Amino acid sequence: QVQLVESGGGLVQAGGSLRLSCKVSGRTFSSYAMGWFRQAPGKGREFVAAISKSGVIKYYVDSAKGRFTISRDNAKDTVYLQMNSLKPEDTGVYYCAAYYQRTSVVLTTERSYDYWGQGTQVTVSS
Repeated sequence: QVQLVESGGGLVQAGGSLRLSCKVSGRTFSSYAMGWFRQAPGKGREFVAAISKSGVIKYYVDSAKGRFTISRDNAKDTVYLQMNSLKPEDTGVYYCAAYYQRTSVVLTTERSYDYWGQGTQVTVSS
């Protein structure tokens, strides 16, 4: 079983920055593609960013491009989401997710991910 624990959320003013972390345990971290998803109040969960098991391939939702950076440290079994120039519409619960990556394709749909963290709240005030 894979366990994921997010941290780093909080309250920040618009234009500010936060770095989310997700520590993974239970399996070989370097075999798993990782993703970040978020859920705004009253809305469904949406894809934010994903990274391949090697860290080479990265994908972002259009609204995050140029502002967010996903990265991973396989030696620390941790994936990060650096969020800059935050906007009120970035507010939500951010979830870390993982799936065992068998091919070179990195998936971005919620149903593709097998393991999920408990989420961390990000609130951006205007």
